[in-house]
Amino acid sequence: MERFLHSSGLTLRAVEYPAGSIIYAQGTPCDSVLFIQNGSVKVSVLSSRGREAVVGVLGRGDFLGEGALAGQPVRFATASALVDSRVLPVPKKRMVRLLHQQPKLADRFLSYMLARNLRLEEDLIDQLFNASEKRLARTLLLLARYGKAKGPQRELPRLSQEVLAEMIGSTRSRVNFFMNKFRRLGFIDYNRTITVHDSLLSVVLYDAPDHLS
Repeated sequence: MERFLHSSGLTLRAVEYPAGSIIYAQGTPCDSVLFIQNGSVKVSVLSSRGREAVVGVLGRGDFLGEGALAGQPVRFATASALVDSRVLPVPKKRMVRLLHQQPKLADRFLSYMLARNLRLEEDLIDQLFNASEKRLARTLLLLARYGKAKGPQRELPRLSQEVLAEMIGSTRSRVNFFMNKFRRLGFIDYNRTITVHDSLLSVVLYDAPDHLS
């Protein structure tokens, strides 16, 4: 995908964002699509009562702000760098032109958006029907890019337990309990980074929520 963006003849300059910085804020104009070249980005929504909900964590090769292409006037969420990240912004008009001029890019972008929508549906089902232990295991596997053609990333940035709790709709204490449990059973390792092992998949595949007690 990145190769298509750079081969377009457009002068695009990536922007470096240190960990903790805001890439774009909720309510600001939605005038560009952004491509993550490197790093990890948290997408969160702030309610009118000031409560934050993490709706996703994206990484290398993912797009941000694609709502601009659907006529979204302002950002519906805030994107911030979880670790030092490099992001390539593409102005909305240029992105539309690229999609019309480069059929291969358009096909890949369409496939990406379909996969993203499928992921959102799976996330909703996960929230509605699965226990918090299974939701946490699935989230860690997704962040590790388990099952991707290029292989799992395995090592993740050290996400705070508060962020993980917001992502799975649980509490920090429950996340702490399950993280320690996963580590004790050899499913993960974590110190400065989180290392996800393939064996964590057993938590997702097993039906009983307390099978590891």
